Amino acid sequence: MLLLSPIVLIWAAALLLAVFLIQRLRSPLSKIPGPAVSKYTSLVLKWKEIKALRTVYIHQLHQQYGPVVRIAPNEVSFTSWEALKEIYCSGGSGYDKTEFYDLFKIYGRRTMFTTLNKADHAKRKRILADRYANSNIMKSASVAGVQERSSKFVRRCVSSPGGVSDIFVNRLISHYAPTLHRLFSKVLYLFAKPRETPLADDYVLETSQLSGTAPFTLMSRFDEKTGDLDYIDKAAECLDHMAAGIDTTGDGLCFLMWELSQPRSLAFQRKLADELRANRETPFDRLPYLDAVVNEGLRCFPPIPMSLPRYVPQGGRSIDGFWLPEKTIVSCQAYSVHRLNSAIFPDGDRFNPDRWLEPQGDADRRRLQFAFSNGGRGCVGKHLALLEMKTLLRDVYSRYSTTPHESMREEAMAMSDQLISARPLGQTCLLRFHALEEDDNRDDEI
Repeated sequence: MLLLSPIVLIWAAALLLAVFLIQRLRSPLSKIPGPAVSKYTSLVLKWKEIKALRTVYIHQLHQQYGPVVRIAPNEVSFTSWEALKEIYCSGGSGYDKTEFYDLFKIYGRRTMFTTLNKADHAKRKRILADRYANSNIMKSASVAGVQERSSKFVRRCVSSPGGVSDIFVNRLISHYAPTLHRLFSKVLYLFAKPRETPLADDYVLETSQLSGTAPFTLMSRFDEKTGDLDYIDKAAECLDHMAAGIDTTGDGLCFLMWELSQPRSLAFQRKLADELRANRETPFDRLPYLDAVVNEGLRCFPPIPMSLPRYVPQGGRSIDGFWLPEKTIVSCQAYSVHRLNSAIFPDGDRFNPDRWLEPQGDADRRRLQFAFSNGGRGCVGKHLALLEMKTLLRDVYSRYSTTPHESMREEAMAMSDQLISARPLGQTCLLRFHALEEDDNRDDEI
């Protein structure tokens, strides 16, 4: 009975608290800058995640504390190239992913994106990477498919009453990652309502059981290279690629077209239109200003702006001057990497495509372009995404100019975290499309 007395319980609680505080204060991470609360609990960070404010919160911490910030008792965020290279590029594929990526398993199966260790990822990537090689992406069937969808998008926009269209709703395709609403629906749905994709689910499950698919598809590659994956595994991989490549590209284009439509950016829009109109049949790789606009859009509005968490490997590592024990969670987030490296991106909060045309510092800018991650686990669909973005921008700005609808407000286009992607806070982006004079008779070409 003595053990249950209030005094003993109080002393036991005090002892446990003392041990907890000593452990936190003697942690190898104790010298890393950051808010005091991050030494003791991750609750503040978790609350920011639930409120869809994680990216902005971490960015503010970097602005306050510098390029290395402790954001939780066992988690550190970085912004420098040295840290980015160590975490994501060392050993070819960087550090192993954390269990955070379990949230994005599909049908309960792991995909290339959700594999945690480098060996399993490399095995799956060897199967699929061929389909995303630039030489395959630029084949006529792929290019024609992208062009068809881009043309439909433009026709829908310009045929709307008054030439006003919601490009957030009507972008290239409007499906969303299917796992979020299943795994977090009871909690996150109160704060950030994901888009469900029953049509995409049904389509992929049905198609994964068919034979004779087109030779450039992921499914045909599975048939060629694997015999140990059932149709659920194949469907999960294909649906993951749909989710990863659709809303990310669509949301990135939405933010970019919004920015190009602002009065402050109309000079950039005109320069883009001049290049596109003077080079209608020129390949994309010979259109430097289009490339500059896309790169600056990805820099300012990365489709995946938030942290990409990894585990420090066995034995611990030194990153950016700090020693971190194994299993420490480390990450960089594109939003901060792109805006806080002022030596590489001066005036980092300002949208300025012209910076990508300057020969000096070009290599540094491109290696810090973190919109597609970096290293061996970087986005396998990068070339497809760039093709989609450049195709749509060419189809729009070679024939039309865009301005924001008078009902739109800047705050509606604030970034809203969706755990692994971002979308406009107001979930709408109304733009007005104006036919350029000499192209008034060209609408039927789209």
